Amino acid sequence: MSNYLVTSLILVPLAAALFLAVIPAQRANVFRAVALAVSVVQIMLVTALIARFNVSAGNEHLQTRTPWLRIDLGSLGTLQADFFLAVDGLSLALIALSVVVLMIATLASWRMVDKAKGYFILLLILNGSIFGTFAAMDLLLFYLFFEFILLPMYFLIGIWGGPRREYASIKFFLYTLLGSILILIAIIVLYLAGNTFSIPELIQQPFSGSVLHADAPAVFGSLSMRMWCFVLLAIGFAIKLPLFPFHTWLPDAHVQASTPISVILAALLLKVGGYGLARVVFPIFPAEAVQLSWWLGLVAVITIVYGALNALASKDLKRLIAYSSVSHMGFVLLGLSSGTVEGVAGSIYQMVSHGIISAMLFVIAGVLYDRTHDRLIANYSGLHTVMPQYTAVVFIAFFASLGLPGFSGFIAEFLTLAGAFQSHSVNQLLPMWMPMVAMAGIVLTAAFYVWTIQRMFYGTYFCRAETTLTDLNTREKLMLYPLAAATLMLGIMPQFLLDWINPFSDLLSRLLSSLN
Repeated sequence: MSNYLVTSLILVPLAAALFLAVIPAQRANVFRAVALAVSVVQIMLVTALIARFNVSAGNEHLQTRTPWLRIDLGSLGTLQADFFLAVDGLSLALIALSVVVLMIATLASWRMVDKAKGYFILLLILNGSIFGTFAAMDLLLFYLFFEFILLPMYFLIGIWGGPRREYASIKFFLYTLLGSILILIAIIVLYLAGNTFSIPELIQQPFSGSVLHADAPAVFGSLSMRMWCFVLLAIGFAIKLPLFPFHTWLPDAHVQASTPISVILAALLLKVGGYGLARVVFPIFPAEAVQLSWWLGLVAVITIVYGALNALASKDLKRLIAYSSVSHMGFVLLGLSSGTVEGVAGSIYQMVSHGIISAMLFVIAGVLYDRTHDRLIANYSGLHTVMPQYTAVVFIAFFASLGLPGFSGFIAEFLTLAGAFQSHSVNQLLPMWMPMVAMAGIVLTAAFYVWTIQRMFYGTYFCRAETTLTDLNTREKLMLYPLAAATLMLGIMPQFLLDWINPFSDLLSRLLSSLN
């Protein structure tokens, strides 16, 4: 049965989307109920998956593989792709994150009445595609799943977003399309050289006699085809992460997207970029990753500091959180670039931790916007006097995001920085100054969060909007309290998650270290 649990995670929301397609558009209550039921079923499926997961067995006992695509290309052979799903610690961590975040997004969508039918159908398609992306072990299948994430997201921003939703959705689409094209080019080269889309087989593939062999001559200048493929894949996933200088689509998309879509965008869509780097780029091209580690680390450090500086200058609460996400994604690349067990583990831990915290932050922004339709920080002060429960949750989210000990953000940043510092003495991939500059980014993060707390929550009560502010309602507590508990649990008991991700971190670290 465990072999089909992941397949069910994908098929259940897609089947529900087909069911909603035949329901009359006026039945908004049915759409909400079906979406919620899907989330409940997926939580049960993921719970069963966790119960059956055996860290020591890798992903061998959780595979589903069947022939999917066979096309005769004549003298070029046969194009073959499999419906190949599997779960290891890396996948399971992000699948567990996804099921929580998608439940939160469904609850955040509870008041959706405008074009509700189309909204919930797209939300369910997005749901199934996310799980497919994190479980696919066939490179072509992986590519198709994350493309199916982008299309619903484009419409969800462009139709149900804010006043500048068309601009934000088009910018999002063009940036991510560019990344997808670069990734597709590299996937085609990989298949022609290795005659397989299987990610585990490509990792072991020597590419003998092909342009991707280690001894193949340079093409297009002084770079080998292997290096060109690495660069194309790295840029493609950097756009989706996003990293500097490919980040500019993210703040616009966040500001214009509705609260549930911002939650999914920050907590899950960005993780596709980090997951692609960890699952595909670094394992398939480890020698190139080692060769360019200094430049990758530089991009990571610039992203951390630049994102934090922009957050510090932001006047809009949602834009501040968006730039905070950019800064935190720099730690994902920094950990991978270090090539150490601690760094890789910290990178993956950061993806999960940021997923929880960013979902919490965007729900917090949405709670305030629902009451006042105003996100400007300067238009509030003294909120703790009228919204004490909301204030307590905001403090937890802000402190978790800035990496205060006791929260998941601290564990993620500690492991990443420890790995980056260790890289200088163990494998000489990153210089000592890079993690030191990254620590300056943490100081800037603390600065903009503490300054926001001072301006919005202390002092004399003030709200520019002419409305009476009320504290958290039951639905909002159901969204925020579990997320607060999760970031506390992962901050106090990190081994729970590390037991899943350590085997992958160890394998990738040994692969990178052996080539240095």
